[in-house]
Amino acid sequence: MTDLPRRHQRARGPLPVRHGRLQRRRAVGRVFALLAGTLAVVLVSVGGVGAYAVWDVARSVKTGVKLVSLPGHTQQAIPDVAAMEGGINVLIAGTDSRSGLGGIYESSDEQDASSGEGNNDVTMLLHIAQDHKSMMVVSFPRDLMIAIPDCPSPNGGTVDGSDYAQFNTALSRGGLACVVLTVEKMTGLTIPFGAVINFAGVSGMSTAVGGVSVCLASPVVDKYTNPPLDLPAGTSELVGDEALSFLRSRHGVGDGSDLGRISNQQVFLSALARKVVSGGVLSNPVQLYGLAKAAVDNVTPSESLSNPTTLVQIALAVKDTGLENMVFVQYPAVTDPDNVNRVVPQTSAARALNEALVNDVAVKLTGSTGRAAEDPNATNTPTPGDTTSSDAPTADAGATTDAAATPAPDATSSAVELPSSITGQTAAQQTCTKGNE
Repeated sequence: MTDLPRRHQRARGPLPVRHGRLQRRRAVGRVFALLAGTLAVVLVSVGGVGAYAVWDVARSVKTGVKLVSLPGHTQQAIPDVAAMEGGINVLIAGTDSRSGLGGIYESSDEQDASSGEGNNDVTMLLHIAQDHKSMMVVSFPRDLMIAIPDCPSPNGGTVDGSDYAQFNTALSRGGLACVVLTVEKMTGLTIPFGAVINFAGVSGMSTAVGGVSVCLASPVVDKYTNPPLDLPAGTSELVGDEALSFLRSRHGVGDGSDLGRISNQQVFLSALARKVVSGGVLSNPVQLYGLAKAAVDNVTPSESLSNPTTLVQIALAVKDTGLENMVFVQYPAVTDPDNVNRVVPQTSAARALNEALVNDVAVKLTGSTGRAAEDPNATNTPTPGDTTSSDAPTADAGATTDAAATPAPDATSSAVELPSSITGQTAAQQTCTKGNE
């Protein structure tokens, strides 16, 4: 088995906070796009919807899940005032559980697929830098074979860890706390905030923003999703369950693998970020309220994230971060030599990414946009496995307009170049999905 990266430093958590004036609209929208909705209550809290909407959304937040620390780590104190300072780490786990969702998930095939807590089918880590000039969203492959530590059992006691286990089993082993502990062990970070989001939440939030326009370089067809996908090349407006099918699709994008699915999800999330920032969502109280309700009705947060004030604090931490300084990356992996259907961390690249996270430095991508994504604005877009760097990211018209209104801080001058084997894109890049032809 490939050696796992070791922890190098004590991870960073939120520093003491200061009082500050709440900023409005554009700042909080950017955070929501990257958290896939878990911070959507922020849009209501500072978006001008009104006191009733704030109260109604706040009372919908579910009881928080208690997180614990690895040996040698200390949980950070959770601030209770506005304007959080310092670096912030939030983990989002998308569960594949269909329990209690109803609708299309009532079918026997869906119910048999997963019940109860479910697996962490999608896992993303949001890291906001100490200076708030940059942020990174790291997607972890579901088929990654790694060490899972001992975890507290949701029913009491301890769930024994494993030196070699599939990453997406962490949620079913020990709930959200186990997913957080596993990612902490992999990266060396301390992660004080987390949330689990279900299928209905993703569907509802795409509807709340009026759909998300995605670019398809070639048709995307997948009969295995529910509902099935049959999208032509060009631009598609994805809403509701069709948007969820697009995010779930493996067979229809890239090479049909989970790694291809990750880059396809990055195409969608970057498009969502641009729409929320530049497409009028933030000036529409009805959409803001619907977005927040869709989020909190389908999200189970950690105790540390269940206070709406904390959501506002996190949003304010990135009020001046530009789309070009938001970087999506896939945690680097290679085929497991013991199982061709699984992957293990690519040791040197994983170490470089972990060090960038722990040392809190901005990063610059030098590799491709991934197996299921391409940048039509790049003159030399690498193919999967290519070590050639692509051209600098190109923002779409909406992102350019937003940047002109409030110049983003320059986080690239001191950015560390990641190895070319690490794929991803910035939120400013208007990429297109490649279907599995």
